[in-house]
Parts: sequence; structure tokens; C-alpha cells
Amino acid sequence: MKTYRNLYPQVYDFENLYLAYRAARRAKRGRAEVMRFEQRVEDQLFRLQEELRDQTYQPGGYRHFYIYEPKKRKISAAPFRDRVVHHALVNIIEHLFERKFIHDSYACRVGKGTHRALDRCTQFVRQYRFVLQCDVAKFFPTIDHAILLGILGRTIADPQALQLCAQIIASGAGVLDSERELFWFPGDDLFAPLRPQGLPIGNLTSQFWANVYLNELDQFVKRELKCRAYLRYADDFLLFHDDKATLQGWRAELRAFAAERLRLHLHDTKCQVFPTGSGVPFLGFRHFAAYRRLKRPSVVRFRRRLRGLQRAYADGRVSLEKVGESIQSWCAHAAHGNTYRLRNQILRQTIFRSVRG
Repeated sequence: MKTYRNLYPQVYDFENLYLAYRAARRAKRGRAEVMRFEQRVEDQLFRLQEELRDQTYQPGGYRHFYIYEPKKRKISAAPFRDRVVHHALVNIIEHLFERKFIHDSYACRVGKGTHRALDRCTQFVRQYRFVLQCDVAKFFPTIDHAILLGILGRTIADPQALQLCAQIIASGAGVLDSERELFWFPGDDLFAPLRPQGLPIGNLTSQFWANVYLNELDQFVKRELKCRAYLRYADDFLLFHDDKATLQGWRAELRAFAAERLRLHLHDTKCQVFPTGSGVPFLGFRHFAAYRRLKRPSVVRFRRRLRGLQRAYADGRVSLEKVGESIQSWCAHAAHGNTYRLRNQILRQTIFRSVRG
């Protein structure tokens, strides 16, 4: 297996830090901490460069908040200067791992994404009779730090770059403890669930490392199970086959591999084998061979968002332009299913009125 050295100087190279700063500020330029950073951007970047070069850099504390769509999730936002470091690191190491990833992994990858995953799912639904649908229970809160560092260390042979990875990973320890469930795996003692674990949802590095971590599962499915029709988006994944018993056997093997090698627990009730003809729920749609329907919870959430936009527009808290952008974004996503009538019905029923003087 090929390893890479002399990566760390590339991370704190000033040009790389500047590119990282520009990426980190994208769509966030109006925020106070970003504006403060921008006021003395050269000084800030030179200071970061010095801290990284001298290995005195220390990550700051996280700011926490919750989002409620599609379900309640705790988001942990790192300070802006730390996000610059995250981008600088990923700029240098991402391509080393990207070449190892399978074709059918779609989350947080350039040229992939939700809509390509939807198309691939529909393609497999048309080709196969049965599907095994799985997801990982409490994935981000239970990512094991030691296992992740071991995986990274098989590719990154630069001790300083690996130490920076360890710092960022350790900075997220405990931020998702309230979201975590305790799981025991074969050979564990009573205190095993207290191992350092968890990556904060919201970091660029967390999204990238989630793919690195689950690439181990992807490789097992393709190389050991030899499943020809498999795709994964984040911690949701599907395996297709024409033989139901084969998928049931694979489910048992996947549970064992995830537990023994990755210390992950597959959902007890959500890992099911069923006919593709009944429709395959994936990424907010239900996929059939001839069409694709938007799942009801997605429609309910959009109707709720529309009501919120109506109130905000009436109170003058949002412009009609922003309202239009939000609606167009949802409609563009919904258009990837057979939703023409649904979209027209919802929009005909929605009126925006301003009550301002």
C-alpha cells in the first residue's frame, strides 16, 4: 500500500492557507467572526502559518446549535480560523484517499452528490429483484478515534500531518456524547464504550473522514462479498441482488464486519431485505422501476418551511428574492421525482402577503 511523506509543509504553505481561507469564507462573508478575520487577513494567515510550522497550533472550542430537518441533529461549528486549517489540511490529503474510494460512494465528493445517487439507485431498482437497505446507528457520535487514525496512518506516513489530524479529531471528542448510545462489541470490557469517539457534524474534516472510515466497509462489500450493485450515501447504503437469501447472508456478514473492524452498529430494525418492486426508499424519494416519488415527510417539511417563509416575509424579515430562491431550490430537487402535479398544487395554494405599512 502506497504511503505519502512530506505533506505537512504543504499544509502550512501560505498559498494553500490563502486558498483555504477563501474556501472557508464562501457563503459566510456576512458573519462577524469572518469579517474580523478578513480585516487583518494577512496577519491572521501568517499567525496560523507560524503556529502550524512550529506545531503550537491548538484548535478552539465549538459553538453548538440544533437543526430539526429531517430530524433533530446537533451541529458543532468550529471557530473560523480552525475551519481555515481544516480546508488547508483537506486540500493536501483529500486526493490521496479519493483515488481509493469506490465509484458508487456519493456523499461529499466532487462530481457525485445526491442527484447522481438517486439516478444510480433507480438504475439498480430496474435491474434487480431484491435490495438490502442498511444504515449505521448513531454514526457520527460513534466513530472510533483510534480506528480512524489507524486508517489514516496506512496512507499518511508524515508524522506531523498525522499529528494535525489527531489534534482535529481529538478536538471533537465528547461534543456528541448526548447523541451517543452505548454499544458493546465482541471482546469488550465494561469500559470499552468510553473509548474516545465521535466527530462533530459540521466540520469539513468530519465529512471527509466519514468517507475514509466507511471506505473500509465499501471495500469489504466489493472485494469480499463481491456485490456488483452497491451504493452508499454517507451512512445509508444499499445492496442489490436477484437472490433474497444471498442478501440475508450478506446482512449477517456486514453486521459482523462493522462491529469487529469498525466498532459500528447497524440498525436493528432498519437493515431489511425486501423486493425492489415495492419501492426503495432512499434520500427522500421512493424509487420504482418506472418512476420516483417524493416521500411524504419531505413534503411535510417543505410545507412547514413555506409557512415559515410566509411569516418571515409578512414581518419583513426576508425579501421576496430570498423566498423565491428557497422555493426554486426545493422545486429543483423535487423535480428529480414525478412531482409535477404536487409542485403545482403546493405553489397554487401558497400566497405571500406583506403586512408592513
